[in-house]
Amino acid sequence: MRKLLLAGALVLATGAAHADGLLGLYAGAGITRAKMEDIFHTNFNLSNTSWKIYAGLRPVGFPLGIDVDYMDLGSAAAGTFKGAAHANAKAFAAYAVGYAPIPVPNIDVYAKGGLARWQFSGSYTQPSLFSVSDNGTNFAWGLGGQVHFLGRLAVRLEYEHFNVHDADNVQLYSLGVSYAIL
Repeated sequence: MRKLLLAGALVLATGAAHADGLLGLYAGAGITRAKMEDIFHTNFNLSNTSWKIYAGLRPVGFPLGIDVDYMDLGSAAAGTFKGAAHANAKAFAAYAVGYAPIPVPNIDVYAKGGLARWQFSGSYTQPSLFSVSDNGTNFAWGLGGQVHFLGRLAVRLEYEHFNVHDADNVQLYSLGVSYAIL
């Protein structure tokens, strides 16, 4: 239901912005380096390369926009002092994005804040079977910059951060490419 409401809101916002000729709708994908530390409150860390997809709306000439991300945070297995462990995580985030008014054409610097809905699962496989599956919603923030090429293409570098239960925090570094749809 929430996905349907979000999609409806984006469609309505798209129609209103397009009617005024001020639309900046984009979609993209990127590679990420995700880090989760102290999983299960042991020295088990998840640190791997994964992926994300994102989309956003930024009215042209306006310093605010919205951004939505789906992030595969990856999985890892390791031996801990409690036994062999495995963890897997993913997240969906929605942000309000504020763009800095810098006087350089084709370059954007931005900060974003919003909510991340994460899903985390993990288990110990030895000496006894113990598993955890948890999800939640936490405040998320990020910083980034992008360079526009050929009008519609952009390359984006960003950092995002939010917290997850059963781990200290999530840090996500990403390099992505987006295309302005409208």
